[in-house]
Amino acid sequence: MKITNLQKGPFKAAALWIAFMVWFLPTLISCSDSKEPAEEAPLPADTESFTFFDIGRTTKFSDQVRDELGKKLGRDAIERRSILNLEINYRGFLKKYFPQLEELNRQLNFPPGERVEHNTVKLMYRYAQKQNVPFDYVELIFSDYTETPIIFKINFKKDEANIVETLKKKYGNPDIIDWKENNGQSMYWEKDADLLIVSLVPDQFGNHEYQINIYYVDNLKQLIETERKEKEEKERQRAKTGENAF
Repeated sequence: MKITNLQKGPFKAAALWIAFMVWFLPTLISCSDSKEPAEEAPLPADTESFTFFDIGRTTKFSDQVRDELGKKLGRDAIERRSILNLEINYRGFLKKYFPQLEELNRQLNFPPGERVEHNTVKLMYRYAQKQNVPFDYVELIFSDYTETPIIFKINFKKDEANIVETLKKKYGNPDIIDWKENNGQSMYWEKDADLLIVSLVPDQFGNHEYQINIYYVDNLKQLIETERKEKEEKERQRAKTGENAF
């Protein structure tokens, strides 16, 4: 069977295309492989820093979260709108060792001497040991704007569950602060601006109790900024009302 000139055109074009791919494809692949490896993608924005029972800085407070905590820590008490005092261990501790937290504490409690309440949700657990959990007191505070955590406080008298060693294994060796004032000690970890501080606080008999404080710093800043804007808006509304009154 003869192939006409009309038929030869398509066959010839196809043959040329195949030859092109066979010749240049290895070159294209080698050029692609020779590129510098891409930079490692940054961690997702919701990467957790420190967690307590899997609750971290991006966890949203909900009835389900509260129910799950209740199963682990027992009955809670809940408080909405409360004061926020970031100070720990003794007056002036933050100013000396964590001035960034002291500044946030100042902003949260301004003007000084007044009771400043914040739009928060506070969960308190005083009977966790009845659930066979080694904590005497747990306090978890969430912003009621974003529903994300801002401060966690966990107290216990004896480290029978080796909690400090568990933290060291999970987060590495901490920085150590030896108090000169009250014969106490604090160790702390910092991750993505958040802080986890474990303090050995002496009681009146000289025995040390453990206090863990987790500060979700960016969430705290967001709370402060939201409240500032809310306050400014209310002031504008009051001024507008005054202008329209006469």
